[in-house]
Amino acid sequence: MSERTGWQRIARRIRVPLGFVFAGVFLWLARPTWQSMLGSLALVAPGVWLRAYAAGYVRKNAELTRTGPYAHTRNPLYLGSMMIAFGFALASGSWIILVALAILFAAIYIPTIQSEEIFLRSRFPDFDEYASAVPRLLPRLTPAEFPANANASGGRFSAVQWRHHREYNALMGAGAIYAALAVRLFLDHRR
Repeated sequence: MSERTGWQRIARRIRVPLGFVFAGVFLWLARPTWQSMLGSLALVAPGVWLRAYAAGYVRKNAELTRTGPYAHTRNPLYLGSMMIAFGFALASGSWIILVALAILFAAIYIPTIQSEEIFLRSRFPDFDEYASAVPRLLPRLTPAEFPANANASGGRFSAVQWRHHREYNALMGAGAIYAALAVRLFLDHRR
């Protein structure tokens, strides 16, 4: 088993606080239009849905979840986050934000995913079998199939799990960002 690198440990710790800093820079640089905000819904809405859907399946550190969205991609929560973030980059109307976001995601999420895979491989002996059948990020079109006993939970969506993971915060956050962009757009038009 390989050890986590120093950058993997740092990336895991700073990803959430860095997201708040990026949100401030985002609002400062954003030049939204009603069209860009409407178009961004094509990524933001499914991203919020994917995060909610995945949160109802995952039982972090308790089992290797292989059902629901986890039968299509090993990282549906990160994929949903990326869809939301890049949707808002489109809403911003700023190429600087789009490029900065791509760099930020590569620098933070690639090592974070690698670090989590080291942990999962050490905790769940069947992780390599799962990883060989399910892509790391970009989803497969059909779900991978595993033995019926692959998940102790029975592999069903659980509203209790969804609430436990507080995934409703993604929806509230998306609404708040759209509201901030609308205010920004309104103020820019008054000048």
